[in-house]
Amino acid sequence: MRTIAEINEKINNQTVVVWTVEELKVRVAEVGVTQAAKEVDVITTGTFEPMESSGAIINLGHTDPPIKIRSCWLDGILAYSGFGAVDLYLGATQSVDYERGDGLEEESKERGGGHVIEDLIAGKTVHLRAIGQVTDCYPRASFETTITRDTINQFYLYNPRNIYQNFIVGVNGGDRPLYTYLGPLQPRLGNAVYSNPGAISPLFNDPNLETIGIGTRIFLGGGIGYIAWEGTQNFTLQKRLPNQTPIGPAATLALIGDAKQMERRWVRGCYFKNYGPSLMLGVGVPIPVLHEEVIKKCAVQDKELVAPVVDFSIPRRVRPTFGLVTYAQLKSGRITIEGKQVRTAPLASIYLSRQVAIELKQWIGAGKFTLTERVAPIPSDRAFLPQDRWGATIALE
Repeated sequence: MRTIAEINEKINNQTVVVWTVEELKVRVAEVGVTQAAKEVDVITTGTFEPMESSGAIINLGHTDPPIKIRSCWLDGILAYSGFGAVDLYLGATQSVDYERGDGLEEESKERGGGHVIEDLIAGKTVHLRAIGQVTDCYPRASFETTITRDTINQFYLYNPRNIYQNFIVGVNGGDRPLYTYLGPLQPRLGNAVYSNPGAISPLFNDPNLETIGIGTRIFLGGGIGYIAWEGTQNFTLQKRLPNQTPIGPAATLALIGDAKQMERRWVRGCYFKNYGPSLMLGVGVPIPVLHEEVIKKCAVQDKELVAPVVDFSIPRRVRPTFGLVTYAQLKSGRITIEGKQVRTAPLASIYLSRQVAIELKQWIGAGKFTLTERVAPIPSDRAFLPQDRWGATIALE
């Protein structure tokens, strides 16, 4: 029906028709898939959720005399420095270095790399302390200063694993509270927490990644980003329903984008009690309506998507499950597990996920954001390999 070049011409002429994925689902219910496909050119999707496998590449610029940084702390948080002399990678989940906390107050101990990334994006000042490896060409032994996003060279996010295609629902069948990457889980099935925003999430609406691939331009943190590669733990061989959506964690994407373009509203450091820091991130993916099948996939509803309920009280890689529940059940506020009504809550902000899709729609409609052809597909044959070894011993508390 259409090509990306034809859609981009409409975007440049500001004659393109763009709907959010929620608007598309409503329209399909009114007029059907075929008619909706004739009316719309681009569908926008969005999510705003914790994405802990994220981080920032930072180039500081050279000092005089030069330094070859081998240890570096940003507001007391260790940044990786084992490559270029003044290149750093700050991981979103890196926490305050307790031995080298630079005299930070106790309340700062809940800060992590995600908070420093947020502060830099917001234009705030960040304290930097570095120790160098002294060489003939890099004679400086140490360096201390403050930086902002305007006093450094490159500052971009490179996130090895973002926007899971699906995820799990966490519960706790044990007798004590558990503190997890899904937040606190209350004992004896006291609550259930899910991460994915469901039917508005990007990868649920293109389950086989037919329009999404390496090189796809996206909304990332309030700026323009790109899909750089498959994400770590990309597991496209996950079991799927007849509508091709996965029943658990499946595809993931590695994302990249210029953090100097980003907005604090869409990149927020966060902390999970007794677990650690992370990063809340807004990501929006445009789906070009190249043919009618695209609309059929985007019409999927929360009642047609499922996630496994996993018991975190069993401290093993493979945990028992209580079966599958739909996202419609999760969003209702309660699910039933073994006859018991259990309260549910999302980690993702449904409201902000919706706002990401709306803002991306506005960019496209105003001619500020064009689509890209993918340069390669995301691999579709990835198994999920465990790190088990014969004879390995496991110590469990």
